[in-house]
Amino acid sequence: MSDASVDSKIRCGVVGVGSLGQHHARIYADLPHVALQGIFETDDARAAEICERHGCRRFETLEALGEACDAVSVVVPTDLHEQVAVPLLAQGCHVLIEKPICASLEEAERVLAAAQEHDRIVQVGHIEHFNPVMGFLEREVKAPKFITAERLAPFTPRGTEVGVVLDLMIHDIGIVLELVKSPVKRIESVGVNLVSPTEDIANTRIEFENGCVANLSTSRMSLKKVREIRVFQETGYFSFDFMRQSGHLVRTTGLLEYAGKLRTGSVDPSDLSALPLEPVPLEKGEPLALELAHFTQSVAAAQQPKVGGALGRQALEVAIEITEQIRASAADG
Repeated sequence: MSDASVDSKIRCGVVGVGSLGQHHARIYADLPHVALQGIFETDDARAAEICERHGCRRFETLEALGEACDAVSVVVPTDLHEQVAVPLLAQGCHVLIEKPICASLEEAERVLAAAQEHDRIVQVGHIEHFNPVMGFLEREVKAPKFITAERLAPFTPRGTEVGVVLDLMIHDIGIVLELVKSPVKRIESVGVNLVSPTEDIANTRIEFENGCVANLSTSRMSLKKVREIRVFQETGYFSFDFMRQSGHLVRTTGLLEYAGKLRTGSVDPSDLSALPLEPVPLEKGEPLALELAHFTQSVAAAQQPKVGGALGRQALEVAIEITEQIRASAADG
């Protein structure tokens, strides 16, 4: 690995420049405090395209990329995360691993052990944690009682090396773990596979030790994209769209006042404008750009990132429990 002290810029690379990895390369090339050293990509045509686009180098081996970089994004299929990340960590590179951290807890443990052994940072690509919606929720949610989240996407072969829980639902698992901040007490899950060997649709109910309940629904068989969340607490509830970075809150006091008006007949139930909705202004931003800026700044400051390996492992553990419940139910059926 290159010595970051020689140059004020963090030297970054990307392993895998497919549909998501190309954006890692784009953003690294644009960040003012980053120097995009190059990529490691097995597809010749794709590698040539990205290198020409950003004026960077294609490295012939993973080892050569690691030698030239301070930090590397690992954007390959989930079942390859460990075998890419561990050698990079051993070379002294900090790594950002796209979610989920790995395909199994055993693989994740080996990645985290390598990071600890070589004193390197592991950030996990739970991108919604850098969505302005999540920033607002982290500030305003104090003691959630109930959370619902829905994440739908059209089918694509990309990501089907794992089920929809590890592919999509894990985003919302990470979100609720961060918001609730309580040990998981009980998980109940259902799911079905339609076009892939693993589950394509899943629903889970997670009960936490503090009494909060989260209900998560995910599908990769939808005709449209949906990424929505509702969080209920004593002061009221929040409803947000992660994709549009917009939402509103409804205060308990407003709901009680509205209910009183309904009882007296002073408002028309069909008049939606009478609902006590308060729009929440958010400063919109590209979550991946915010995520990579945070990663590289964490590397520069030698500090643990917002979404480190511990949260990545915890989210994976819950996701695997959900997946195992779904598959056990399918086997029994």
